[in-house]
Amino acid sequence: MSVSEAAPTSARLTIPRLGYGAANVGNLFRALSDEESWEILEAAWESGIRYFDTAPHYGLGLSERRLGAFLRTRPRDEYVLSTKAGRLLRPNPDHDGGLDTDNDFHVPDDLRREWDFSADGIRRSLDESRERLGIERIDLVYLHDPERHDLDLALAEALPALEQVRADGDVTAVGVGSMVSDALAASVRAADLDLIMVAGRYTLLEQPAAEDVLPACRETGTGIVAASVFNSGLLASNEPRRDGRYEYGQLPDELWERLLRIAAVCAAHDVPVPAAAIQYPLQSDVVHSVVVGGSRAAQLRQNAEYAAREIPSALWEELAAEGLIPA
Repeated sequence: MSVSEAAPTSARLTIPRLGYGAANVGNLFRALSDEESWEILEAAWESGIRYFDTAPHYGLGLSERRLGAFLRTRPRDEYVLSTKAGRLLRPNPDHDGGLDTDNDFHVPDDLRREWDFSADGIRRSLDESRERLGIERIDLVYLHDPERHDLDLALAEALPALEQVRADGDVTAVGVGSMVSDALAASVRAADLDLIMVAGRYTLLEQPAAEDVLPACRETGTGIVAASVFNSGLLASNEPRRDGRYEYGQLPDELWERLLRIAAVCAAHDVPVPAAAIQYPLQSDVVHSVVVGGSRAAQLRQNAEYAAREIPSALWEELAAEGLIPA
């Protein structure tokens, strides 16, 4: 596929099939200079990527500022931009020169995240994101990780607030981003959402979202953007490593065995594991786009090549026959 190829059109927004998730340019896991971040974003653009996703959470606004500075040099009608709401950034009275490493971001913790699911909080979040980005038109806004604060409050207040923001014409589309299937399925059934971002729950290695989230999306006509498709890096190379990260702990034995079997099937079909990982979610009729990260320009170029690589249908057929993906 072409990385800039448009996905199936949702009711309100057409989104490219491959996007860049800009957490890394917010100094996720390691500090990047402005020059390194620009090089990454330029590599994404030159590789044909035209969907960019960010959030206030990423580097306490640094990701939005860096991404906005880059995108302001590009024609606004040539890309899709999404950010997230639910956490406001406010001065941290306890800042003593430290870094935000408790949240894995190597930035000064002079700001703190403040949950706010109220209608006013959603609008303020959107306005403040526009200011940091320096871009007036944001195409898509997701409610970010609602279950980490109060899912019931999100369903009752935040999602209706997002629907109103869309109705007022402030954004084209709205959704929810989460790594918890229950929260995603509940959100899809509670509101008129355009797209949801499913992080790590629908990947080549594991597909818990197939049980509840995908059926809910089919029932409601909601599209899916798949993120974290490399499972914390486990699917990012052809030779799996047992010491790889998995979520917040050690990789379970069952998933390790599954990973080895997937790698063996990919090798038999001469398909790189990362290429299969990027393209697998797109085999579903409700997945519109895959968002990949990357902290080096070369990673972005390689991921775009993987996204465009021809993959034989026999690979998916054998993986299904082996019980490694749903039939």
